[in-house]
Amino acid sequence: MKYIALFIIALLFWLLLTFNLSISNIVVGIVAAVATCILFGKHFAVTSFSKLLQPQRYFWFVVYLIIFIWECLKANFEVAYRVLHPAMPIKPGIVKIKIDLKTDIAKTTLANSITMTPGTITVDIIDEYIYVHWIYISTDNPEEYSQKVSGRFEKYIKKIFE
Repeated sequence: MKYIALFIIALLFWLLLTFNLSISNIVVGIVAAVATCILFGKHFAVTSFSKLLQPQRYFWFVVYLIIFIWECLKANFEVAYRVLHPAMPIKPGIVKIKIDLKTDIAKTTLANSITMTPGTITVDIIDEYIYVHWIYISTDNPEEYSQKVSGRFEKYIKKIFE
């Protein structure tokens, strides 16, 4: 069942990338999807195919994308301010954030989301903790900086992947 799911995902990804519905392109997409299944099928970590068929997960994914884009825009302006300010007001450091995600894909998505947001880089994930290098540590309270760094993404990622 996971091979079928991987085939469908790979074929849809191919069609979205090429944006061409000609017969030759679909045939090439099918060949590429089959090759992907052969090479990477045993590593594909879909534990439940029924999760892929739940429409509310796609809704929360769209909501997450909107939140992510907004947070990236805000972070870009904040980093630009810090770079262009004559005093360059930075207070870098690594913070330890407790996360409530259980699956590896959810943890990886959170780590990548944090890294793609300007001013933060995920350094490591150990059990239920994620270590993040932050360009400006505005508080020493773990609950406050956890909310600022990962809180905006974590609740949506949990609704999508868990």
